[in-house]
Amino acid sequence: MSTSRTSFSVHLTARDSGARLLKLPDVASCDPAEVPLSLATVSIDDRLLFQEIEGFGGAFTEAMTVTLDKMPAERREEALRAYFDPATGHGYNFCRVHMGSCDFALGNYAHCDTPGDHALVTFNIDRDRESLLPAIKRAQEIPGGFKLLSSPWSPPAWMKTNDQMNRGGKLKADCGDAWAGCYAKFIQAYAAEGVPIWGTTVQNEPAAVQPWDSCVYTPEDERDFVRDHLGPVLDRAGLDDVKIVVWDHNRDHVFERARVIFDDPEASRRVWGAGLHWYSGDTFDNLQSVHELWPDKKLLFTEGCQEGGPHHGSWLTGERYAHAMIGDFNHWVTGWIDWNMVLDETGGPNHVGNLCSAPILADTRTGELHYQSSYFYIGHFCRFVKPGARRIACSAAKDDLEAVAFRNPDGSLVTVVLNRSETPRDFVLKTPRGWARLRAGHRSIQTIVQAS
Repeated sequence: MSTSRTSFSVHLTARDSGARLLKLPDVASCDPAEVPLSLATVSIDDRLLFQEIEGFGGAFTEAMTVTLDKMPAERREEALRAYFDPATGHGYNFCRVHMGSCDFALGNYAHCDTPGDHALVTFNIDRDRESLLPAIKRAQEIPGGFKLLSSPWSPPAWMKTNDQMNRGGKLKADCGDAWAGCYAKFIQAYAAEGVPIWGTTVQNEPAAVQPWDSCVYTPEDERDFVRDHLGPVLDRAGLDDVKIVVWDHNRDHVFERARVIFDDPEASRRVWGAGLHWYSGDTFDNLQSVHELWPDKKLLFTEGCQEGGPHHGSWLTGERYAHAMIGDFNHWVTGWIDWNMVLDETGGPNHVGNLCSAPILADTRTGELHYQSSYFYIGHFCRFVKPGARRIACSAAKDDLEAVAFRNPDGSLVTVVLNRSETPRDFVLKTPRGWARLRAGHRSIQTIVQAS
């Protein structure tokens, strides 16, 4: 291993220091002979390459865009640039949008609300043109570009066994092709607006009966819908390049869902991978099991947020993000999509009162934007780990140091180190290009970059 004299670029966010993605003075590599054996270590090695990284982003929701519409024009522009500008912001390149209404819409709506319209003659996206599409198009104008994943929360009420969009229910047996046709028409309508859809999930949280927009699919239901309806309908519409992502729910039951769908050759042929949420705990090992059995299938984090209100000023929200991102990437996740990018001062709007936090809270009363800890913690990944990066071998020798490492397409090495404890921890970062003595301050995160 070469230990020639190189430098390390260090960026820091820490709870009590005021540092927020702060660029620190470069750290010179040290002489390994001068490093005490007792010092904690984080070791990386780019000879062992793992998954390729698709990117990072968040969700466009009606709640986000309506909130931004209430803000002064300069604040709207600031928020979008904070996320999408690759030079001064996060450089988001992989986002999500709801197909039809979700809880973070102003109310229930479907794109084909006419009962019995199996031919989808009345299908339209007029609602999206009011607020969602203008915001997406403005983000598209910022250099960089992004892929867009669509997700439905519920079919139209007339297609469901409970005759409503909320509170679960299932897709009626005779509505498979009609509902699949809605995906195709949505994708085509967005393309006509200049907004291409990269992929679609089958159903947001298909195992949950929620008081808001929801629909239940068993693993077998989802398999059969993809195999017999969604895949064939998209293919006949000339949309065979549109990726299909299954599950789109918590990590806890992803293995069971994957087993049923990926073991069916015809369904599996059309599925790109599985989407993940975080609302049932970590269970990162389930992701490892999915990858080991189906290594050709991708794992994509598609939603996570801090529930229960805006949590203005909380530090725990940022730490939750970083802990999840480190665990997910260390277990084969290829991309990470946050939930609402912006919410108002209440953590909404939300048509059933399911208020949550967002990395940027917009106070519609004062016209101010408030950047939460989660915004900065996410930035420690997306600002430095570029699309096409590969995760590399990384080992932390102490439980209070959580770490993950990547090699960017330009050859630079990126290591993210998280310390959620109240105790600072001195450590040495060991890389094939040199060693550096560093400190992980209490309640802090740092990104260390070594140029190629």
